[in-house]
Amino acid sequence: MSSSPDLPHPERSELSLTTVLFALSDPERLAIARQLVDGPLDMAECHLSNPDVPKSTKSHLMKVLRTAGVVRNEANGRARRLSLRREDLDARFPGLLDAVLSADDPKPKA
Repeated sequence: MSSSPDLPHPERSELSLTTVLFALSDPERLAIARQLVDGPLDMAECHLSNPDVPKSTKSHLMKVLRTAGVVRNEANGRARRLSLRREDLDARFPGLLDAVLSADDPKPKA
């Protein structure tokens, strides 16, 4: 029985402010990051606001967060375990993660 392959993650020194901000600029990706504030979750436990989103789209959202360095995605048996890279992000961009994750989502007024 083979285990799930390790996925590449950027090193702390490779984290880019613009890439992290881009990853967190999408409402669904931001919602995923907010779900991880209290600790790691299996990928299947992370939910999107629209349950009809295809599995491939959810995988893409996770990939953007991982390649930006916002989350760590590791094998956990047959599942994938996601965790927020708070320590790395706080060391590289102090206060950024708390500011972005706690910000209200202002809705445009019609």
